[in-house]
Amino acid sequence: MKGIIVAAGYGTRFLPVTKTIAKEMLPLVTVPSIQFIVDEFVNAGIRDIVIISSRRKKALEDYFDREIELESIFEREGKTAALKAIAPSPASIAFVRQQKMMGTGHALLQVRSWVGNEPCVVAYPDDLHFGSVPLAAQLVDAYGKAGSTVMASITVPGDVSRYGVFDLAEDGVHVRSIVEKPVPGTEPGHEVSIGRYLVTPEFFDLLDEGWKLHCAEAEKNGREPGEYFHIYALNRLMEAGKVIHAHVEGVRLDTGEPAGYLEAILRYADTQSSLKPVIDSFIANRS
Repeated sequence: MKGIIVAAGYGTRFLPVTKTIAKEMLPLVTVPSIQFIVDEFVNAGIRDIVIISSRRKKALEDYFDREIELESIFEREGKTAALKAIAPSPASIAFVRQQKMMGTGHALLQVRSWVGNEPCVVAYPDDLHFGSVPLAAQLVDAYGKAGSTVMASITVPGDVSRYGVFDLAEDGVHVRSIVEKPVPGTEPGHEVSIGRYLVTPEFFDLLDEGWKLHCAEAEKNGREPGEYFHIYALNRLMEAGKVIHAHVEGVRLDTGEPAGYLEAILRYADTQSSLKPVIDSFIANRS
């Protein structure tokens, strides 16, 4: 099983800082958000990882490289904690650049040859997961039972107009379609999609099929192809009854916009014994 992290976007919701810093490098205190995704994959037994980046994201490659000079200094000074903090990941991490920002479908096609003929887990760094069982491991388990493409889901009571909502088949497992941002009162349910899914090799076949149709349509209309999204392939699989959802356990944090990112920082800090007193003191003394 391999893992893909889609991290090529501009990060415009976090301007101006993302003019020079990759959004995926924005930290939860001291740990870049993308590190949590890599750790999730590794803890799920996924050791072959590719990160789809862009020319603005060289910091990602530097971050996952070894820092030999610092390692030497920390070894010499006996700073074992610091040495552990910068230790390279046990995963094999490759990088592929999306040279033009042409959507998630186009981005994923850049790694098709790397994936080969095997299933893989796709992650978007906007969604972080904290729980006793890694989110990716829950998807792998569901795939092992069903052999189908698996989309992660959570239950959102009340208003789901900000989400992609699953329209489930009668068995409550297969996904018939995804209703994007439904008008309140028209939603097909309250099980919503989050940024993690496990896809079969057929997904990439359909993704390539859709890209060719997308380009042909653009050529027919005398224009350059615009953005192309992975939902084409997912829709085809859903129409064929080949997509299930897995309701995942744990806490999902949306770091795709500033308010959610701030909440993620606070929730993470609240789990750290050295930081929790700072939060408690702030709340107690907040006027």
